[in-house]
Amino acid sequence: MQTKKIALTGITYIALIILAFTMILPFGWMLSASLKLNKDVFTFPIRWIPENPRWQNYSDIWTKIPLLKFILNTVKLSVIVTMLQLLTSSFAAYAFAKLRFPGRQPLFLGYIATIAVPWQAYMVPQFILMRSMGLNNTHLSIIFLQAFSAFGVFMMKQFYESIPDELREAARIDGMSEYGIWLRIMLPLSKPALSTLTIITFVNTWNDFLGPLIYLTRTDLKTIQIGLRSFISQYSSEYGLIMAASVITLIPVLVIFLSLQRYFVQGVATSGLKG
Repeated sequence: MQTKKIALTGITYIALIILAFTMILPFGWMLSASLKLNKDVFTFPIRWIPENPRWQNYSDIWTKIPLLKFILNTVKLSVIVTMLQLLTSSFAAYAFAKLRFPGRQPLFLGYIATIAVPWQAYMVPQFILMRSMGLNNTHLSIIFLQAFSAFGVFMMKQFYESIPDELREAARIDGMSEYGIWLRIMLPLSKPALSTLTIITFVNTWNDFLGPLIYLTRTDLKTIQIGLRSFISQYSSEYGLIMAASVITLIPVLVIFLSLQRYFVQGVATSGLKG
């Protein structure tokens, strides 16, 4: 019985290692290709470590396209949208989780039901609305449309419900208002959930393609995803430069994830629990 358990555990670990290797393999190829000449990118068999790494690809890409401007635009949108979603989601989730008011449950269910509606279904009405407000071809259109998140409210609400009501009652006895309870008690205790929402929102905003494609046409407003697409259209055979730019765009996402990853699993695990 013990031998069977050890064998099953070994098989499980081997399967997980193979799965992890399979997922990492494309990123390894991208990093390797970013250090090669165009003629060497698709050689077979693959030479994973180039004999003469072409580090110049990482300097040339900045002159081929306004990469710095694209990155700054993407950082700007990602940071602002993430901060707004943290504020609006945590604030609304506190009301849905801890306050009692007429129509609370139907309102929450109606708001959460919007998660099931694909963005393509209301993409055109949103565009018409933004255009009528004069926000087309501005970063404000992206910010306004992504400042609220039904998923973020749902996740934060689940986490808040795991916090004992006795903490609120004690704070209320001390004379603290509901705003103070949310700011001084709920937010500090919800660091794991906030970190999880930060990672999800930042990555989604950073990788967003359709939103900037629809609303941003001026080059000085474009994000990194649209900029890379334009570069691929213009320099379709510059594979080494394309891979170098792709590696550069991954760095901010990796920094955010690695800096918050210790809270990520905890936030996912606890946001679905109730106290």
